[in-house]
Amino acid sequence: MLSVDEQMKVIASGAAQIVPEDGLRKKLEKGEPLNIKLGVDPTSPDLHLGHAVPLRKMRQFQDLGHHVTLIIGNGTALIGDPSGKNTTRPQLSQEEVEANAATYVEQAMHILDPEKTTVVYNADWILSLDLKGLLELCSNFTVARILERDDFTKRYQSQTPIALHEFLYPVMQAYDSVVIGADVEMGGTDQLFNLLAGRQLMEKEGMEPQIALTMPLLEGTDGHLKMSKSYGNYVGLTDEAADMFGKVMSIPDELIGKYYRLASTLTVDEVDAIDAALADGTGDPYALKRQLAANIVDLYHGEGAGAAAEKEFDRVFKAHERPEAEEVAWEVELNDDGLVYLPKLLATVGLAPSIGEARRLIDGGGVKVNDVAVEKKTYNVDPALVDKAFLQVGKRRAVQLV
Repeated sequence: MLSVDEQMKVIASGAAQIVPEDGLRKKLEKGEPLNIKLGVDPTSPDLHLGHAVPLRKMRQFQDLGHHVTLIIGNGTALIGDPSGKNTTRPQLSQEEVEANAATYVEQAMHILDPEKTTVVYNADWILSLDLKGLLELCSNFTVARILERDDFTKRYQSQTPIALHEFLYPVMQAYDSVVIGADVEMGGTDQLFNLLAGRQLMEKEGMEPQIALTMPLLEGTDGHLKMSKSYGNYVGLTDEAADMFGKVMSIPDELIGKYYRLASTLTVDEVDAIDAALADGTGDPYALKRQLAANIVDLYHGEGAGAAAEKEFDRVFKAHERPEAEEVAWEVELNDDGLVYLPKLLATVGLAPSIGEARRLIDGGGVKVNDVAVEKKTYNVDPALVDKAFLQVGKRRAVQLV
């Protein structure tokens, strides 16, 4: 195991906050493997690189010899985490939560070492709490303390409703830490209140309190907004290799170092060297971005997938050839005017997630039929135009109709 100073360097790399930092050092000085906790609520079936940031830090802990407990919040997800939200989250059904949880674990194991990871489900202890147990837990917190949360404060001051069950969320997350005996709990910067609630409850239970370690939010491919499916600026962990490579290549140069530090498999020293090269001008941003894209594709698609995706990227963007396209059988469907409704066709063959999104793609000039861009507001087309056509959306997605 590395020295405490060496471990602190790795752990602090890219971290937003370590509270308290001297407390973490004292835990490491004991020379025993720490139990590193990350709780995730499976509110969505698909993860992106932003979700993977704390998982990458967890993997670094594992490589340092520590153990990871991944808590799937199939109990807390029924409440809905209010962190960073200005409205009450819609509550999910147990069936939705369980389906999402299975997908989450599968994707997380692309990053974590399964041999050093314990996966637990907090419904096992949260849903079995009786009223007496719930009251005892809640008695450790005050309403004034809960209202100190920035999001609750804003909602309270603006007279935006706060449902009573939302107050239970930080209490239940803190209880998770007590149950598993966490040494360190990780989360995004918007999770700091919940992590500190865990410290508070552990102290009241006579336990050594956990360390709160937060990671910064990762900006999306637009370079400004946090990565999110709703913003359309995300790199999905299940994206096709070529699509993933192309998305990473689209990030602005100023984010290259941050993506290397938070999303790649490179060591801290290697990332430090890249930062230095970018700062003094000896590093070529374009070349570094290609290496970054290949590294990330290899991580999620297997060794060698990055090189193949890079080759496809060059074929499409340098040689300006058509992207590879799957052949899709399609039966002509005419409307009352004897025309084909193109947005529905794009959605049917998987080039758009919905008819509405297909219309937006057309209006944005991002759709081609047989290499010719479809004009804005062109939704109904002659069936002869799309008969055995090559349909393309953007630079990388295409199908060949048969």
